[in-house]
Amino acid sequence: MQFDLIIIGSGPGGYVGAIRASQLGMKVAIVEKAELGGICLNWGCIPTKSLLKSAQVLEYAQHADAYGISIDNAKPDFDKVIERSRGVADKMSKGIQYLLKKNNIEVISGYGKLKSNQEVEVCDAEGNVSTYTCQNVILATGARSRELPNLPQDGKKIIGYRQALTLKEQPKSMIVVGSGAIGSELAYFYNAMGTKVKLVEFMPTILPVEDEEVSKQVGRSFKKAGIKVMVKSSVESVDTSGDILKVSIKNKKGAIEEHECDVVLSAVGIATNIENIGLEELGIETERGKINVDDFYRTNVEHVYAIGDIVSGPALAHVASAEAICCVEKMVGQNPKPIDYTNIPGCTYTTPEVSSVGMSEKKALEAGYEIKVGKFPFTASGKASAAGANEGFVKLVFDSKDDTLLGAHMVGATVTEMIAEMVLSRHLGAKAEDIIKAIHPHPTMSEAVMEAAAAAYDEVIHI
Repeated sequence: MQFDLIIIGSGPGGYVGAIRASQLGMKVAIVEKAELGGICLNWGCIPTKSLLKSAQVLEYAQHADAYGISIDNAKPDFDKVIERSRGVADKMSKGIQYLLKKNNIEVISGYGKLKSNQEVEVCDAEGNVSTYTCQNVILATGARSRELPNLPQDGKKIIGYRQALTLKEQPKSMIVVGSGAIGSELAYFYNAMGTKVKLVEFMPTILPVEDEEVSKQVGRSFKKAGIKVMVKSSVESVDTSGDILKVSIKNKKGAIEEHECDVVLSAVGIATNIENIGLEELGIETERGKINVDDFYRTNVEHVYAIGDIVSGPALAHVASAEAICCVEKMVGQNPKPIDYTNIPGCTYTTPEVSSVGMSEKKALEAGYEIKVGKFPFTASGKASAAGANEGFVKLVFDSKDDTLLGAHMVGATVTEMIAEMVLSRHLGAKAEDIIKAIHPHPTMSEAVMEAAAAAYDEVIHI
């Protein structure tokens, strides 16, 4: 065998799996047809966060007088904002290149597909085909922007998230279809830059996977910021024949409204990259666009594994990384615990930020739990008031029978940094009293966690 392990795809699943496998003594190769780091690092998580930071800095500058600072005529240079974002992504991709080299992982450039359960065929940019043998293969091919039949993306007038990160000119107006994390983040960014934004969501609230109170808070914040939010609505068609797009939207009353914009951004989810990678030829089982795997990511074909967006579970970078480590450790004979998919944190980096883990209040009640709910608003937080960022709250849901934490839901400044405490609390089986009695530093935003837990048990001090 040329390699102990070949991984197809170098995203947060692929490159993390490769590094862990090398640490465990395996001879590893990784196959990548584009930039190292995959979509997350090059066209998703990282460059998006760079754009959002620019938007946040702009908003600080535009509202500096509220902090006693005078800044005249703060305005964005759209080209420089995009350029900075691409620079951040490029630097991070080079960092992955360094890590792979440091860990003696061979990088094979080209399009990889299974030739057999222990052979990978790679076609390079010149069309040359090479075959590599290995003991095991991990498929980590990720996903792409999903297209709706009535919203075919042309990359110019109707775009996906990838084009939204590199537009040559800032549009004067934009309609964003879909208000999940990607749609909401880009709606916030373009609105902050000065684009007139409408956000269209089919479900009753934006960020529909979040706790309803959190979603409504973000909706209010968006409207206050100037984003027009349309829920229980759907884009029926887009006329792209003219310079200005004519968009037909069915509103929540069932009536058709005609809207105009420069660009439509389709952010209605993702489609997995499982075509033309040899699944059918080997008889690898799939279901609803996902590869079937067991608790340790083994497919039904021996020696072939799959992780990340192409298997069931949340399509999140940190999930793919955790799956990669679990998969590789099991592969070498260790005894890792299967991933607990009920304890996966989710984050949305809008302003205000959103983070959550575990059950929402509604889901807990539907599951039959008797619950205690504690909320603490950031309006009562000294740190939030000092920062001028008192929108939002922390909401904790406890099982009233044993006082364990069922779910945590946060909306506000820096809450994506605060959710890890809740993930660890759930992982360790912490009780409400453990959270209440753990001394949180003052003044911090994280005090709201302790106060929310106390509020559930009528012990809250500051409200």
